[in-house]
Amino acid sequence: MYDLAIMWDWISFSVRWLHVITAMAWIGASFYFIALDLMLKPADDMPEGASGEEWEVHGGGFYHTTKFMVAPARMPEHLTWHKWQSYSTWLSGAALMMIVYWVGGELFLLDPSKVELSLLQGILISGASLTIGWLAYDAMCKSKLSEYPTLLMLLLFAILVAMSWGYNQIFTGRAALLHLGAFTATIMTANVFLQIMPNQRIVVADLKAGRTPDAKYGKIAKVRSTHNNYLTLPVVFLMLSNHYPLAFGTQYAWIIASLIFLTGVTIRHYFNTMHKTGKGPHWTWAITVLLMISIAWLSSMRTIETIEEAELRPLTSHEQIFVSAAGFDDAYDTVKGHCSMCHSREPFWDGIRWAPKNVYLETKGDVARYASEIYLQAGLSHAMPPPNAVQMDQKAREVIVAWVREARKSN
Repeated sequence: MYDLAIMWDWISFSVRWLHVITAMAWIGASFYFIALDLMLKPADDMPEGASGEEWEVHGGGFYHTTKFMVAPARMPEHLTWHKWQSYSTWLSGAALMMIVYWVGGELFLLDPSKVELSLLQGILISGASLTIGWLAYDAMCKSKLSEYPTLLMLLLFAILVAMSWGYNQIFTGRAALLHLGAFTATIMTANVFLQIMPNQRIVVADLKAGRTPDAKYGKIAKVRSTHNNYLTLPVVFLMLSNHYPLAFGTQYAWIIASLIFLTGVTIRHYFNTMHKTGKGPHWTWAITVLLMISIAWLSSMRTIETIEEAELRPLTSHEQIFVSAAGFDDAYDTVKGHCSMCHSREPFWDGIRWAPKNVYLETKGDVARYASEIYLQAGLSHAMPPPNAVQMDQKAREVIVAWVREARKSN
């Protein structure tokens, strides 16, 4: 069983690595093409149908790019499609969500102090909720609201705020913010898969058949691509938020996440305007700073479960297995003696105000809940506790390993 735990952790690491790499590729391509689109300038010697051109220098050479607003007069011999970055990012992200938040749902997904749900119920809510945003957003884009782009974006923001609040009523703090990021990323990938690429295929098919492509298909693709551009930065924040308890470990996490979407708009507006005009509106940075100050203030207003309340909370079935296993008492004393000075509801280690990653290791339920993490971080490896903070000898680590293995045998 313990070999499977090691292998599973490496699978999680590998999928996470893949997700980061593909996300970098997608974001890089997206930002480049939006910037390029905004920098295009008209020229006297452009071919028929071209709307603008741009000269760039990079890597020891010059690049000359010309954009055709609808399509060129004929189908080019070589055509590069930018789609797999988006698909690979979403698929690897979905796989990572299943590994971390579905398989490890009792630890990372469900928060019994908020609502009592079975793991299956939590997984069903997790998966089903991701489609809601796309269906609502797509319906709005296809309605008369498309004629009012500002109103459309405000309604999308309202949906994101509602989902942020809803997720935080059900899931753990880190799962709530991660799911909001996945919710938004699903809209973005669906834009590519269900709108941008199909419309571009129609244009290509018209070119091949000798027909004049309809300009509306390019316009639709451009609008969806622009929406994706403004949603990218908040998604990056939300995907990284599980490393920062100040972002997810507060009752106001849903407001923090909502404000992050506004910072995404102000930052992208600055750069988009700068690419288009050569000068960005500096007032956007003032608004961004004020938003981040508000977020920092909200993050400090935390109401957490006291240790007395935690000790009275009934153990879950998952926790009961580890508490009942042989060697638990010794392992509990080991963890509490080496870890609780930082991983407590009121840390007493200098410089640490909140428990790292919001992981508490004070009560028996706490230690049992994070048994797998303790096993990997402080049993099999020497990642925790930090060697410059607390010295933990090999014998103490073997106590943890023996306890977790006994618990898994009994399970």
